[in-house]
Amino acid sequence: MYKVLTLNNISVNGLERLPRDGYEIASEIQHPDAILLRSYKMHDMDVPASLKCIGRAGAGVNNIPVDKMSSLGIPVFNAPGANANAVKELVVAGMLLAARNICGAWDYTRRLEGDDATLNKLVEQGKKEYAGFELAGKTLGVIGLGAIGRLVANAGISMGMKVVGFDPGITVEGAWQLSANVEKATSVDDLLSRVDFVTFHVPLIDATKNLINADRLKIMRNGVTILNFARAGIVDDSATIAAINTGKVKAYVTDFPSNETKGIPGVINLPHLGASTEEAEDNCAIMVADQIKDYLENGNILNSVNFPEVIMPRSEGVRLAIANQNVPNMVGQITTKLADAGINIIDLLNRSKGDVAYTLLDVNEKPSEETVSALTSIAGVLNVRVLG
Repeated sequence: MYKVLTLNNISVNGLERLPRDGYEIASEIQHPDAILLRSYKMHDMDVPASLKCIGRAGAGVNNIPVDKMSSLGIPVFNAPGANANAVKELVVAGMLLAARNICGAWDYTRRLEGDDATLNKLVEQGKKEYAGFELAGKTLGVIGLGAIGRLVANAGISMGMKVVGFDPGITVEGAWQLSANVEKATSVDDLLSRVDFVTFHVPLIDATKNLINADRLKIMRNGVTILNFARAGIVDDSATIAAINTGKVKAYVTDFPSNETKGIPGVINLPHLGASTEEAEDNCAIMVADQIKDYLENGNILNSVNFPEVIMPRSEGVRLAIANQNVPNMVGQITTKLADAGINIIDLLNRSKGDVAYTLLDVNEKPSEETVSALTSIAGVLNVRVLG
């Protein structure tokens, strides 16, 4: 029986992927094998000695101490792309809110008073203050062409926009999913100088912090709209507000409000709604539940942010899953220990990612406790699991 600790509410449709005859799931549970969470901040949490994996029902993992988990041999799974459509639709909504001045117009209208004749007169007088423009023919810049960025770029094309994209790490598979009409920028600065709207779909790391700053705002078109549905910190709020005040920036639509942006004309603050749809929550929970189930039962790894992808079909025999530091001769030492115990290897797959390596082995018999202890004692081995 595997024990799963939930640190946030997780979609029932996801939890149902973990059969009750093999899994005990609760928000308070001792000695968990796995943790499922969404936005709960784990950095100050004591890590249970029993913990084998973590599943984040979403894409970002800033709330999880990933480096610490790597040092303990604990993979952290996420759900890339599961909320992509939800975020894409909100980005499109953000562009429309800004282009048509909908927030200001709605606020103006809801404050009107008087009989219908008076309201009609005030509406006709006031509407000219909220005239906007159409998206067709405007240029959209998309920085980051992963699952979300590709959908946003393709949506822009479908609405008649010109689209410029930038992502130095785009994969061949990702490029195939991108409209052929999306133009390639040579750099972030090249993209920013050419667009009327810019949206970001990148993680927050040192290289992406304050991608929009005072210097880059100078090279952008007058009247540009900036959209941030990625992470707080990618846009320098102070510099952007200053640019709004000078008229350089028409609007700033952000899913990450702050006291600095709250109540500022030209800033549309949303309460982190990017992935807040029932469909996205279901998709994320289902994906990550399937991943931790496959890891716990079969040792397979898919969509881990800190471990390599390792998927090996089960064969006859007993499966071993070994996590270790990515240093020379680990596989040799592991196989030698098994040979010393008279255990034959049926199948083996080894992969590495950064400082971590991971090996799956199917062997002809179950190793004794003495053999498992010998494997665990190898310098650099982080953990050994016997999966049966």
